[in-house]
Amino acid sequence: MTQSETYRKGVEIRRQLRGDVDFAANQSAYDRDPVMKKFIDVATETVFGALWARPGLDFKTRTLICVVSDAVSGRHPELDIHLRFALKQGWSEDELTEVLLHLSGYIGVPLIREAMLVASKTFADVKAEAKNKQ
Repeated sequence: MTQSETYRKGVEIRRQLRGDVDFAANQSAYDRDPVMKKFIDVATETVFGALWARPGLDFKTRTLICVVSDAVSGRHPELDIHLRFALKQGWSEDELTEVLLHLSGYIGVPLIREAMLVASKTFADVKAEAKNKQ
C-alpha cells in the first residue's frame, strides 16, 4: 500500500494509543497474515488516520466513546483493546467501571455484566503486565 499522509498519521496515532512495544508486536502479527495486513492498512488510514486525527475531540474522549460503543454492541475483544487505550489516555479503572455501570440502566444488565467481566480481566491483565515490566 502506498503510504499517504493520512496513513502515516494513522500509524502514529495507533502507536500513541498502543504504546511502542505493543504497537510493534501487533503490527508484526498483522504483517505475517496477508488478509489481516489488508485490514489493518485500511483501518490505519480510514479509522486512525482520518477519524482519530480529526479536530474537535481529544484522544481521551475518543477512547471513552469506543469503550461505550463496544459495551453497547457486545464487542468484547474490541472492548479489551479500547479499555487499554482508555487507561493509557488517563481514564481510571473506577471511572471506566462507573461508565459501564451507568450504561446498565440504558442497555441492560446482562450486556453490561459481560462488559464488566471483560473490564475486570483487562484491568487485572494491565496490572500484571505493568508488574512484569518492572
